[in-house]
Amino acid sequence: MEKQDNPRRARGRPRGWDDKTEQNTIKSLDRAMEVFEYLSAQQGITLTALAEQTGQAPSTAYRILVTLEGRGLVEFDAEEQLWHIGPRAFAIGTRFLRRTSLVERARPVLRELMEATGETANLGTEKQGAVLFLSQVETHANIRAFFPPGTLSAMHASGIGKALLAQMDEARLARALQASREAFTARTITGEAALRADLAAIRERGYALDDEERNEGMRCIAAPVFDVNDEAVAGISVSGPTSRVTPESIVALVAPVRHAAARLTAAIGGTPTWPRP
Repeated sequence: MEKQDNPRRARGRPRGWDDKTEQNTIKSLDRAMEVFEYLSAQQGITLTALAEQTGQAPSTAYRILVTLEGRGLVEFDAEEQLWHIGPRAFAIGTRFLRRTSLVERARPVLRELMEATGETANLGTEKQGAVLFLSQVETHANIRAFFPPGTLSAMHASGIGKALLAQMDEARLARALQASREAFTARTITGEAALRADLAAIRERGYALDDEERNEGMRCIAAPVFDVNDEAVAGISVSGPTSRVTPESIVALVAPVRHAAARLTAAIGGTPTWPRP
């Protein structure tokens, strides 16, 4: 009888993959990545400054840079004596972006945000002058906000909408403000001057508040999500009834919302603007 081949199943990672102890860490690679990440945030830096600011010996930093240079990940400007991030880093980054799904990356972030706040967590983006809700994780509470994926909402009366409006350049904002601004409740901001003032405040503090502006009895706190081009491409929010989302509780809800937006920003290749270092 012919023996059947029984090849071992290919593994993406070995047993004990979640063990981050020293025995599973390549120290030299870790040091190299630290230097590489620091360099990537600079607009050119000397070897001496790079070594000092990363805590590496100049000889070690130099060997790391030369190795990375051989792979095209960094490059050296001989005239200015400065090291820069290289074109290969961009090529690798674009491969990451091709597999990055905003909604897919947002799901665990939204889930944790809902658990941390006890309120419904939402993800939305701008679509033809309105907020398009892409994903939602509902609270376990009986009374809750509900914006199923595909729901459209007016930008000027939405936490996510105002978070996105606040990040637009003047030309784009002027076009957006040409849209009709319906008064959904007595609290809806419809005047352009008043709305611009609100957007300026949002831009300054880093989060938006929908204070019963779309639906009476409901409040929403939102923060923007930025892509690799530093453009606000989406917003994350929590929303709930005014009986729970009180003026006093808003302060406590802001931090987890902004943390969630920063996490999703980092997950899609952007640079988080908060928490500030």
